[in-house]
Amino acid sequence: MRRVEHVMGFPVSLRVDDPDVPDGPADAVFAWLREVDRRFSPFREDSEVSRYGRGELPAAALSADLADVLALGEEFRRATGGAFDVRLPGRGLDPCAVVKGWSVQRAAGLLTGAGLRRFCLNAGGDVAVSGGPWRVGVRHPAHADRLCAVLEVSDGGVATSARYERGDHILDGRTGRPATGLESLTVVAPTLTEADAVATAAFALGEEGVAWAAAREGCEVFAVLPGGRVLRTPGVPVAA
Repeated sequence: MRRVEHVMGFPVSLRVDDPDVPDGPADAVFAWLREVDRRFSPFREDSEVSRYGRGELPAAALSADLADVLALGEEFRRATGGAFDVRLPGRGLDPCAVVKGWSVQRAAGLLTGAGLRRFCLNAGGDVAVSGGPWRVGVRHPAHADRLCAVLEVSDGGVATSARYERGDHILDGRTGRPATGLESLTVVAPTLTEADAVATAAFALGEEGVAWAAAREGCEVFAVLPGGRVLRTPGVPVAA
């Protein structure tokens, strides 16, 4: 079964290779992601995130989901010494760097909870997979039609933070300036929640973020620096 929808501002594709796949689990995945967009988008004035950011909701009134997201953001703010921050001056509250991986991993849990074992859920290039091996391409930072690596992942998450799609959109929370020390950084982790947050946080740290991400338990890192130099951990699952 294959299905693609545009949700949260990017295409989300689902492929399930189990036999006899019912429609229900896929419907639940996309319904959940649409709910996430409504509740957590900082670009929607009526979302829970926007209302909380404007001070219209007290902390005691937050949903358990948003409380979890904010706690995750705080964990990474502390771990990076403030380089990663969901509250940046001039931007207000923007937890998108946490919400994407967290919500897609939750969606993957809906699939496994329904008894599905072999699937690939791709949300704008960040991927949660199960029952592989699956091959995941890492885009070349300078050439949109080329890959700089192909990873082989059986279960877990793969996320990339980079400058090539949205320009210098990731800020170093310590300085408020764009993070430009890396061209792209890809993280492979046991969950997409971890992979996505670590990739963004490490990118905000710059070149020092490669070693920081590599030191996190279960994380493998493939980074491209300005000039094309590559740094990678020994356990990166590069396909033969």
